[in-house]
Amino acid sequence: MVEEERKYEVDDAFVLPDLSSAAPPGGEVRARPPVTLLATYVDTADLRLARAGVSLRHREGDELPWTVKLPTDTPGIRQEISRAGPLGDPPAELAALVTVQARGAPLAPAALVRTERHAYDVLGPAGEVLAEVVDDRVTTLAGDGSTTGAFRELEVERKTGDRALLDRIGSVLREAGARGGSFVPKHVRALGPAAEREPDLVAPTGLPSRPTAGDVVTEAVRRGVRRVVEHDPLVRLGVPLDGDTAVHQMRVGCRRLRSDLRTFAPLLRPAWARPLRDELAWLAGVLGAARDAEVLRDRLRRTAAADPTSPLDPAAVDRLDAALAERQDRALAEVAEALDSPRYLALVDALVLAARAPRLTPKAKRPAARVLPRLVARPWHRLAGGKRRPGAVAALDPAGPDERWHEVRKRGKQARYAVAAVAPVLGADAGRLARKLKRVQDVLGEHQDAAVAAETWLALAAAQPADHELAVTAGRLAERERATVRRVRADFPAAWHRASRRKRTRWLR
Repeated sequence: MVEEERKYEVDDAFVLPDLSSAAPPGGEVRARPPVTLLATYVDTADLRLARAGVSLRHREGDELPWTVKLPTDTPGIRQEISRAGPLGDPPAELAALVTVQARGAPLAPAALVRTERHAYDVLGPAGEVLAEVVDDRVTTLAGDGSTTGAFRELEVERKTGDRALLDRIGSVLREAGARGGSFVPKHVRALGPAAEREPDLVAPTGLPSRPTAGDVVTEAVRRGVRRVVEHDPLVRLGVPLDGDTAVHQMRVGCRRLRSDLRTFAPLLRPAWARPLRDELAWLAGVLGAARDAEVLRDRLRRTAAADPTSPLDPAAVDRLDAALAERQDRALAEVAEALDSPRYLALVDALVLAARAPRLTPKAKRPAARVLPRLVARPWHRLAGGKRRPGAVAALDPAGPDERWHEVRKRGKQARYAVAAVAPVLGADAGRLARKLKRVQDVLGEHQDAAVAAETWLALAAAQPADHELAVTAGRLAERERATVRRVRADFPAAWHRASRRKRTRWLR
């Protein structure tokens, strides 16, 4: 569940105003009976969860008393996951969701918060709850029950209403004297300054006006690490993203970070970078099996429905999908096992350290504009060729094997990632080339997906030789995929021409 709320600071003398003017026509504001909530927050000894904007708590009286709250990119919006369980050790499922923050450190009670809550529902004309307004008097307690602090705050949480309603409620509260507060969770205020120190995972900070090559490498590593670790809980939950999946994004993070470590290898100490690349390759491989099953299941339905004038046997398509679903379940089980392994914990620790301080060589101290073009030129020339030798593209044959086209795809991805990593420093030409290379990658990605799908449909049918309807359906699906392969190969030269024009690549020469 996604929680969206806004906080306001008030003092003890504040009087909550009449909120009915914020309700829509036909709506009303209804008070709920006051309650007292007692919440125990658990964390590591050095407050790794709180410092990362994450909370794990047990609150007495809730139907599902254990709750994890995970931050999103938008302040005030958090992922909230609740489960049943007694006070004590948190449920294993929720403890797993904070793996990348805790990284194996023991979880123990860190804060006890008592809240006297007066809550009000803002209702729509049909009685639906559009928003909730709570007036909280909060007391923080020591282990012996003595008071260590107190404050008062208002929270406005969006339910089925829109953000315009939250704006109206906020206006009424501010007119009454409430102050729009920074979004600081209760337990962080309770824990004090130690909970507001920097998180262990260093976020990208942007580049200085005249960056060194090391500045660019450090920023690229931090972006890559964040992309890997921030998708960990979403992979565990199976949360769908906007038109994508967490498994895919986590895998992309692994592959892109590996690519950056390879591109910038002369600027990184080999004994530090190589083991990290190897472990990222392991994790990307585990995620890849699950991702491949995702892609194939989605492609099966699209390919089967591609020609409504020539429909396929729906029962046979369902049998193919069932086989893929079984494959996907096995792959996801392997992902879960990997994410719970000591090897993965060690990798996460290494990634956190990498984001804090990549191990750079002396060459990284040189100006980025002097060092980076030559580094990026290497993957580009492996793809496009140079004065001395042809690149991978030159060896492509419209009738050649799929494997050669796949090799060009891999080299194209390396070149694209390298160009994208330096584009913020090297200017508009690099940015335009990165965008055109993405289009090349889209074309080659469609080629690879179609080629793999054709082989898969035939292999699944071959595994059940007595199922003649399945064989016919798989054969027709494979024909459609091979037609896509031929179409993509015909489209490739135009996409490559747009990417490789001299005006886009002259900065590499």
